[in-house]
Amino acid sequence: MDLLANILIGVIVASTPLVFAAIGELVAEKSGVLNLGVEGMMIMGAIAGFAALISTGNHPLALVAAMAGGAVTALLFAILTQTLLANQVASGLALTMFGFGISALWGQGYSGQSAGPFPRLNIPGLTDIPLIGKLIFGEDYMVYISLAVVAAVWWFLNRTRGGLVLRAVGENHDAAHAIGFSVVGIRTLALMFGGAMAGLGGAYLSLVQTPLWAENMTSGRGWIALALVVFSAWKPWRCLAGAYIFGGVTILQLHAQALGVSIPAQYMSMLPYLATIVVLVIISRDKVQLQFNAPASLGKVFYAAS
Repeated sequence: MDLLANILIGVIVASTPLVFAAIGELVAEKSGVLNLGVEGMMIMGAIAGFAALISTGNHPLALVAAMAGGAVTALLFAILTQTLLANQVASGLALTMFGFGISALWGQGYSGQSAGPFPRLNIPGLTDIPLIGKLIFGEDYMVYISLAVVAAVWWFLNRTRGGLVLRAVGENHDAAHAIGFSVVGIRTLALMFGGAMAGLGGAYLSLVQTPLWAENMTSGRGWIALALVVFSAWKPWRCLAGAYIFGGVTILQLHAQALGVSIPAQYMSMLPYLATIVVLVIISRDKVQLQFNAPASLGKVFYAAS
């Protein structure tokens, strides 16, 4: 029972940063922009949140700092691609390298320091229930925030006028511009939201999962988040499910090593990324369905009429 509970808790911990990063990228792509710089925004959020916590000791302020770090990095991408009309793919890759470089420089003074335990929910009586108590009523607060964000994004996209406008911009930016919507403004806000969520995902790594700072600690999670958006067919709840599936694969390889499975550790560590490649290959085979689900203007440059 305890082993099962530990495995399930591990899955939740491994999945939460993917949930944040993927749901933020989903909103950005719904607006019609492909931002490959998720990894860079995550690492900026990780160092910003960690630095803020070490400096202030205030966890809410650290999360705000992480969101700001990711959002400012995304704003740089928005200026390049929406104002200066730079190539989105090249700018996203450059953003990732920029994030790694700046975070490494910024984090030099924080190596070896610990963030300490992150606050967890504790409801007397409920948290003590065997197995499900800690799973449902004893997680860290960011797990519940991630679930609330997914619900809020689904509601926004499907039940509000703002969500309808965002989806309209992503489907046909010329038509949206023709009826008076600011395509550049809407996409910039969507990108900044995506950056803020990626920053929270990075902060989860440095404040909760491994409460310390280490260079390159995102370890490819930003790329998995990008794959999750395609895997989910741009639907929030499928994005959440996909994040937990990939989190489960990550924990599976860790426990397989602990149980003495006679497979080299390097191959086991490849499992999450191998699963990502396999999923993308399977999805890409059905090009008609992929085009039907993807925003029609995704990755296309918007030229405002003079």
